[in-house]
Amino acid sequence: MRPVIQQVLDAITDAPAWVRNARHDIIAMNLMARALYSPVLQSAAAGAASGRPANTTRFLYLDPAAREFFIDFDRMATDAAAMLRLEAGRHPHDKDLITLVGELSTRSELFRQQWASQNVKFHRSGRKRLRHPAVGELDLNFEGLELPSDPALQLNIYTADPDTPTADGLKILATWAATSSAESATPNARVAAFE
Repeated sequence: MRPVIQQVLDAITDAPAWVRNARHDIIAMNLMARALYSPVLQSAAAGAASGRPANTTRFLYLDPAAREFFIDFDRMATDAAAMLRLEAGRHPHDKDLITLVGELSTRSELFRQQWASQNVKFHRSGRKRLRHPAVGELDLNFEGLELPSDPALQLNIYTADPDTPTADGLKILATWAATSSAESATPNARVAAFE
């Protein structure tokens, strides 16, 4: 990833923003997104602990905590498999995608069922409802923006409607993220507050 992409993410300070590839690997995040997706980043099932990028679909299908984190879990599971199937149609020889689908197929009955349904979905905007362990329920708007200079990547930005409990929750999340980041920067702090 080009360093300027991380600079763009870091310049977005009031909203969670992150970049993923078509396999749903998390490539880069701003501080707010690291805080929002802390359950995914801390999940061994998501893959980050094994040295590979954290993967939201792996988290969704392989970590029981996903049912708590994603309020609309069933819809999310359906959409995730459909988006991977769309990507498989576009890039049928992508070895990393083949490996991911194989892993999910052997480890998740739900994924096998969703994959067999042969649904495909192009998914770039909508609402996402999350239950964050530190701030509670968040009803977020999201936009997925293709990066013209890096067409294999998508920038996701989450926002809240003004004057809502979710807007208040994002403000609390920003404080939590800043506090955790400051703690991780001190010499005696825990290593990687969000990883």
